[in-house]
Amino acid sequence: MIRKHTRRAAKAAFAVSLAVAIVLGGTVRPAASRPNADSTIILGTKDFAEEFILGQLYKQALEAKGFKVQYKEHIGSTEIIDTALTSGKINMYPEYTGVIVQVVFGHPLSAKTAARTYALAKQLQEKRGFTLFRPTPFADTDAIAVLKPTASKYKVRSLGDLSKIPGLKLAALPEFKTRNTGLVGLKNNYNVTNVTFVPLAGLSPYQALDSKKVQAAAVFSTDPVLGPTSKYQLLADPKHQFGFQNVAPVVSKKLAQALGPKFRKTVDAVSAKLSQNAIIAMNKAVIIDKKSPAAIAKAFLKANKLA
Repeated sequence: MIRKHTRRAAKAAFAVSLAVAIVLGGTVRPAASRPNADSTIILGTKDFAEEFILGQLYKQALEAKGFKVQYKEHIGSTEIIDTALTSGKINMYPEYTGVIVQVVFGHPLSAKTAARTYALAKQLQEKRGFTLFRPTPFADTDAIAVLKPTASKYKVRSLGDLSKIPGLKLAALPEFKTRNTGLVGLKNNYNVTNVTFVPLAGLSPYQALDSKKVQAAAVFSTDPVLGPTSKYQLLADPKHQFGFQNVAPVVSKKLAQALGPKFRKTVDAVSAKLSQNAIIAMNKAVIIDKKSPAAIAKAFLKANKLA
């Protein structure tokens, strides 16, 4: 899960909440004339709310410009959606650049900076027939959270401090157990070995922390419940185990060539507006306020004159 952008997106984040009520009752703009290529964009997403938002943003923006899009939401984890990509079931999806480097291609760590991670991810994908379009300004890294009283009691500030917690139980999605960006990395990079892994099933990481079922949990840095006044503390990752995680659409090189510059320009224009504030605002609207990803994407695109 990396990102950086112009801070004009603070305006975009504000515009989301302002525009949702207006846009939901609005009319749909007629699609422009379609490109002459028969190539169809088969756009997939992974299996969590932020990906649903990203998928809808790209889908609706492309359709507004006349492109034909088949949309396949909720395909699954990184490993599953990458198989869908390489088998031709999809030819585009939004992915996190560090995840490409560390999970898809198995590197133990990302490159030293966000820009280098993007460049490496693009280089790796191009060797097998795909490319990356422009990365987002926002970054959504994996992170480990603890309750603030836990952090205070055991003087836990960074990932290496997890070893200070007696009888440590850590909750995460099942794939965390075998990834370099998960328990494997915690052991190799921070010598965190005395830990009981609790796979999340029907329970959010924050519910697991609140109920005291675990002392630590894997979360995402753009989760809307986090912030300066939050009761959770994110642990520092000085060795960058979780990498740099801006989003970059992974696209088949054949598709990009067939659809031409207008395709890339449309996708890049959406990515350019996705600041940290904007994505957190949209995550909140979907996860906490229970708005649909399609409606929130529509409001955002209208507010930014992208559809």
